[in-house]
Amino acid sequence: MLSAHPRRVYLAVALLAALYVAAIFLTTNSYYQLMLALVPVWAVMGLSWNVFSGYSGLVSFGHAAFFGLGAYTTTLLFAKLDVTPWLGIPAAALVGSLAGLLIGAITFRLRGHYFALAMLAYPLAMLYVFEWAGLQEVSFPMKREDAALFMQFHDQRWNALIALGLLVIALLVSLKVERSRFGLSLLAIKQNEIAAEVAGIDSYRWKLKAIAVSGALAGAAGGFYAVVLLVVTPFTVFGLATSAQALIVTMFGGVGTVWGPIVGAAILVPVAEILHAELGGKYPGIQGVVFGLAIILVMMKMPQGIVWAVRDRFFAGAGRPAAVGVAPPPARAPAFLVAEDAEVLLAVTGLSRRFGGVKALTDVTLQVRRQEILGIIGPNGAGKTTLFNVLNGLVAPDAGSIRLAGRPLDGLPANRICARGVGRTFQVARVFARMSLIENVVVGAFVGTGRDAAAIKGAQAALTRVGLGGLAAAPADTLTNYELRLMELARALAGGPDLLLLDEPFAGLDAAEVRSFMALLRTLRDEGMTIAIIEHTMQAMVQLVDRFVVLDHGCVIADGPPREVVRDRAVITAYLGDKWVPDAVA
Repeated sequence: MLSAHPRRVYLAVALLAALYVAAIFLTTNSYYQLMLALVPVWAVMGLSWNVFSGYSGLVSFGHAAFFGLGAYTTTLLFAKLDVTPWLGIPAAALVGSLAGLLIGAITFRLRGHYFALAMLAYPLAMLYVFEWAGLQEVSFPMKREDAALFMQFHDQRWNALIALGLLVIALLVSLKVERSRFGLSLLAIKQNEIAAEVAGIDSYRWKLKAIAVSGALAGAAGGFYAVVLLVVTPFTVFGLATSAQALIVTMFGGVGTVWGPIVGAAILVPVAEILHAELGGKYPGIQGVVFGLAIILVMMKMPQGIVWAVRDRFFAGAGRPAAVGVAPPPARAPAFLVAEDAEVLLAVTGLSRRFGGVKALTDVTLQVRRQEILGIIGPNGAGKTTLFNVLNGLVAPDAGSIRLAGRPLDGLPANRICARGVGRTFQVARVFARMSLIENVVVGAFVGTGRDAAAIKGAQAALTRVGLGGLAAAPADTLTNYELRLMELARALAGGPDLLLLDEPFAGLDAAEVRSFMALLRTLRDEGMTIAIIEHTMQAMVQLVDRFVVLDHGCVIADGPPREVVRDRAVITAYLGDKWVPDAVA
């Protein structure tokens, strides 16, 4: 991730490769030489599955589709067109990538277990299609006179070396994904897709890229696997066990980490193969038992895999600085007055939204002027959060229009509305728990720049702006509630918005924290920020906002300065209650 040291990581890859080369040349038994070729193949398959499912969180039971297409691509090119596997394997990667794009475009409409089951259907369908096409068993022609050209080596150690090279390439690709906005965007999508979209991440586009890269790696692994086996059958390459093995080695080693699939393959493949060789005749299917027991063990003892278990055991909480203190509010500057002729930044006209028989919003019309703090209040169920969800694209309106600085927003997805200049926080802080604080905020900075270095710089500036600069490296799941609120605000600020939508930012804060947060919001407004805020802490709101818009049953029932609104009997009846009047007018 952003805090990793790339030189160390690449040295680790080089050391791993050197040790594996030594093991290859020290092994003389042909069966163990074959095993040394198979371990990298399944490690690559694990990395392939991990690039997509491990980072995005969409569980795939169908990676055998890409593996099988790669195997048949290499085999048929060789058998039918006499194309060397040195070209067939890259062609297999291309076919796998294209298959990933097609499958993703069709299947990303689904969520959860529906997506997983749909992915399972693809290799099963291909299995029967290839059988129906008369490709039940396709063999590699023998080319002994050109063994090196056609990867038909007498010494199996060459296959192991090629497999290692394939693994190193897959590792480098995975490291590139993990250490870039690619990986951070996918991890954000995995941990909280709504928060990622609101921060400007186009989840569909990133998932499509991920499944294309994943399909390419799986296709290449399948292409080389065909070379090792010398014969391809639909059941061997499209069977359920193929997808399961990719998933299991990754889950065993650690989902969402580069090293997890390698650890899983290095342990499980040799154990399963040795048991099969020693006990397979007496206990058929012993490999399946090993993988089944492995997944049960992991789920019970280490749900996130060996690598995460080691990290959490030895590195959890390392380097966590002291909690952020609550800064005393600065002396009140003269009250900022929004000019009556100030430019209208946000114009909402006739906005309506219905959920079944419930009218959540009905003909809502309001305006937010530049550099204004607008308070949106109303009783529970009045439609306040629904209004925010419509404004930033999480929910589509049934009717009405939304314009920001004259540009229409209605109908746009959340990530594009964020790119237009709308930042958002939530009632319950949405945190990417497996990321550091700086990585959480960098996700929000990506929308403002195409350069990762600039995004990191912007995220650091946003953290400093809200007072969290000293906690940049802290794990996000160690933050206090107050720090989480500041983190969400920093993530929204990192994208450089024109308008901030804050949904109950004071929830769970004590009086001192509320005062500190209010001071920060006033400072942001004085610097040019426009803010719309939903909040139930009325004493704070009366002091903070320039104007109230009051909702009740999805309708606007009042719009005006706080001191006028709190005296409105309709507002008091709907929301405030008589006890708030003395505080509001004091």
